Amino acid sequence: MPTVLRLFDRLPLWLFALIVATVGLWPWQPEPAIAGLVRDLLASELAGAAGWGGLLLHGLPWLLMALRLARQSRTGA
Repeated sequence: MPTVLRLFDRLPLWLFALIVATVGLWPWQPEPAIAGLVRDLLASELAGAAGWGGLLLHGLPWLLMALRLARQSRTGA
């Protein structure tokens, strides 16, 4: 596991930003998909495999970016 975290820490931050800007926000119109999915989740209206799969697909880049930023702030690099 430490080897995987070292590799994760070595990935450039711009790569995470690029993934968030594409997969995390796609589609752009009429609103980013993640906004609608989070709204449905908070209203307890997220249902079915498509809803949860979409939340996983569009939310994972945001989660990875947050993890990368948290690890970077802890190490001070």
